[in-house]
Amino acid sequence: MGKEVRRIIPIPEGVEVAKEDSTLVVKGELGTLKREFAYPNIVVEVQEDAVVVDTLVRRRTYKAMVGTFASHIKNMFEGVSHGYRYELKLVYSHFPIQLSVEKGKVVIKNFLGERSPRHASVIEDTKVGVEGNRIIVSGIDKEHVGQTAANIEQATRIKRFDPRVFQDGIYIVAKG
Repeated sequence: MGKEVRRIIPIPEGVEVAKEDSTLVVKGELGTLKREFAYPNIVVEVQEDAVVVDTLVRRRTYKAMVGTFASHIKNMFEGVSHGYRYELKLVYSHFPIQLSVEKGKVVIKNFLGERSPRHASVIEDTKVGVEGNRIIVSGIDKEHVGQTAANIEQATRIKRFDPRVFQDGIYIVAKG
């Protein structure tokens, strides 16, 4: 036979886990996350001190999905306990970039002297703060925080110029 497929994820202190049909609800001091875990022949069980992900099928794709589900559950535990935070840095050489956060989007004005502003969408409950030339993106859902940071970085991507010379933009400098 092969390696054991079952993954047991211990529930940290201060975190409550409940299962409604195929949806896992994780509550912690920072908030609540919900995620659906539905895949044929894969079972997610909530026990008193752990969440167990298992399958009876011993194929590579099922083993991979068990590992993926386990990683998502660990990320949910980490998010409701400590949260996630990305730090981005604003870099410009000539035209000063002006940033503002409006509901649901980040507005980037005067990038390379452009007249029309560029926009980056903020995903759901993610918080974006501007502190000088630093941008702090934080929240409890790892995927939403990462996607928001990527949206901000991609909004200032430069096309048709040599990136070694034109290094203006917003870049991710720290993840945590």
